[in-house]
Amino acid sequence: MSEPSKQPIAVAVLGPGTVGREVVRLLTEHAEDLAARVGAPLELAGVYVRDVSVPREGLDSALLTSDAEALVARADVVVELMGGISPARELILAALAGGASVVTANKALLAAHGPELFEAADAAGADLYFEAAVAGAIPIVRPVRESLAGDQVERILGIVNGTTNYVLDEMTQRGLSYDVALKQAQDLGYAEADPTADVEGFDAAAKAAILASLAFHQRVSLDDVYREGISGVTAADVAAARENGQVIKLLAIAERADGAVAVRVHPALVPVSHPLAGVHGAFNAIFVEAAAAGELMFYGKGAGGVPTASAVLGDVVSVARHRASGGKGPRESAYAANPVVAIDTVFTRYSVRMNVPDRPGVLQRVAEVFAAHGVSIETVRQASGAGTAGLVISTHRALERDLAATVADLRGLDAVLEVTSVLRIEGE
Repeated sequence: MSEPSKQPIAVAVLGPGTVGREVVRLLTEHAEDLAARVGAPLELAGVYVRDVSVPREGLDSALLTSDAEALVARADVVVELMGGISPARELILAALAGGASVVTANKALLAAHGPELFEAADAAGADLYFEAAVAGAIPIVRPVRESLAGDQVERILGIVNGTTNYVLDEMTQRGLSYDVALKQAQDLGYAEADPTADVEGFDAAAKAAILASLAFHQRVSLDDVYREGISGVTAADVAAARENGQVIKLLAIAERADGAVAVRVHPALVPVSHPLAGVHGAFNAIFVEAAAAGELMFYGKGAGGVPTASAVLGDVVSVARHRASGGKGPRESAYAANPVVAIDTVFTRYSVRMNVPDRPGVLQRVAEVFAAHGVSIETVRQASGAGTAGLVISTHRALERDLAATVADLRGLDAVLEVTSVLRIEGE
């Protein structure tokens, strides 16, 4: 294997967490291979930490520095793995202004300040890569941004949060309650002590905004994404889904229709025949529908130090190659200006579970509420109890606002004792 003859490319790592340590390890252990792939040696310039006096497992103390600004100033490639908005935003902007290429896994920052960062990269003629910001090790950013650049993506349907998929999968496969499944996820390290970002859909919403921006060639912000989490999903919901040949998944959905774009995150019923229904544990999967390519699915580990570090290193190699050869990566593609619409204009399907008195005429009165809002019923399942009946009604596709108005009227109907669950149906 011949050695590259070009000057070393200095790489700075901001953040000494699980992913950062793995990136440093891979840079060190595979230095020769990486140099051959890049065409120049990759030289670790340092690792930014807040407190250099704290020992960091797997990191040489000689590499540690608490002066992030100075580290960024002497780097050719800056790898930002700090998370959060500040000071990550300021450091990335400083790196780009200085001509350094940036690799980040910071989905929250990209969803909140992506346009500013892309504009800074364009102004400096520098690369900004972020494969690890969506779905960990799964290569999805590059395929959507580059491989499908000549196609037209119509829809993206994805499981992009491993924590919620693990919780829902345990509820499905083992019959656990939500609380027990979540506690198990926390014990295994899949969920944080405060799991709000995951279970309430904030993490998935940030990723959905990034994917929608790439797929539809326009800027989609976190504020444009409708969001619901899984904390309201019950064991009864999971059991009812199983009886109907479905599973519940937290889905990130970005779709284009009638000249508009809609982006949403919420739990949904998915038929067991759909590829996403077979995604188990903490794995992620993203289903892409494109005009020419058709249906594509990307599957793999969506989190974890080693898998995410793999995606980060892939970006590092790409931007380092550009520096070694004098090339540049793809710029932001944001030429489109389709309106980003609210969820109430989206066409979808509902599954509504309710308890009603077990007496003649109740089903007719319930059906009249659906008809009053122009919502067509596809199926009705009924289970009788002691004086009450459980109804599960699945609808045909209808406007979200009409479906929501139907449910609101059902809750006020004297023939309905309780609406126990409302879930959207996707993938059919």
